[in-house]
Amino acid sequence: MTPMTPAEVEATARAAHAGQTDKAGRPYAEHLRAVAEGVRARGGDADQIAAAWLHDAVEDGKLSHRWLEEAALTRRTKDIVLAVTKRAGEPPEAYAARILATPGALLVKQADLAHNADPARLAALDEATRTRLTEKYARMHTLLGLVSGDERA
Repeated sequence: MTPMTPAEVEATARAAHAGQTDKAGRPYAEHLRAVAEGVRARGGDADQIAAAWLHDAVEDGKLSHRWLEEAALTRRTKDIVLAVTKRAGEPPEAYAARILATPGALLVKQADLAHNADPARLAALDEATRTRLTEKYARMHTLLGLVSGDERA
């Protein structure tokens, strides 16, 4: 099986999230693009960039676990997507441990957190939501062993 091209992965992710918006009302594909670009800028490889495009697709119910398992993607891309997919009722500590145990996943999550915590993006939210999310992202940074502004991983 020949893996999907980067353009095919991007098109699949954009189609899966079509019509979805983020908490600020922006098209969700903007977040996916930002995470993929963040992975690329941090030196991520093709598997990690593909996973960045797909990082929320299973979690948001846009693509199924079965789709992911059957997709023409590398095993590493699939493993990274599964690692960054939150599970219902899962403690943050278990989520972070799975990311840290999966090669390549930390960089994808780091790029995701960086975009989620972008002050300009958070500024579009109401104060209560902004405060809640800022605390949530800071806790995940700590659980993953990242420090603010840490570009390693």
